[in-house]
Amino acid sequence: MIAIVDYGSGNIQAIKNIYNKLKVDSYFAKNPEDLSKATHIILPGVGAFDEAMTQLNESGMREALDKAILIKKIPVLGVCVGMQIMANKSDEGELSGLGWFNARVRRFDVNSITHKPKIPHLGWNEIEPTKEHPIMNNIDNEKGFYFLHSYYFDCAEMDDVLLNTTYGINFNCAINKGNIFGFQFHPEKSHSNGVNLFENFAGLQLC
Repeated sequence: MIAIVDYGSGNIQAIKNIYNKLKVDSYFAKNPEDLSKATHIILPGVGAFDEAMTQLNESGMREALDKAILIKKIPVLGVCVGMQIMANKSDEGELSGLGWFNARVRRFDVNSITHKPKIPHLGWNEIEPTKEHPIMNNIDNEKGFYFLHSYYFDCAEMDDVLLNTTYGINFNCAINKGNIFGFQFHPEKSHSNGVNLFENFAGLQLC
């Protein structure tokens, strides 16, 4: 049973629609008790880092998520800002993140890039796997995924990087440590690649 965390941030209905079409059971989790029946968890997010962290803290689910992810080892998939808040800190705000990864979220520094890209990073990009994982089965790397962001994830531990992509610079666009996954792009907007990614995640048996 896949819990889609509803803490006021993220395109949760689009994710639910994909799982409905895949005939995979999913539901919206709005409080700590809702997480108790989850076998998998999706942590969405849009907007600013501090806003997402404030909404998550105020939802009452922060402690329950830590218990589910770090102690029970339930698989979790973070999307966009839902991935970024897994870091320690962000250049975008002042609040601390979840700290599930030794990482910082950084703003694209166009002044240090020779061929200056437009910010935000908007549109499709191919991806570059750094290691193999079943969650990437049946993914077309050249087709890639749909991105929309002005900040990127900078992982201190290279073993935690699952995918990179290039937009002005080469940066980490997907991370993985055990049962924890984060994706900077939007699978729910990425057509067949996104559907395959969500289906692969639902099939993971890591607990």
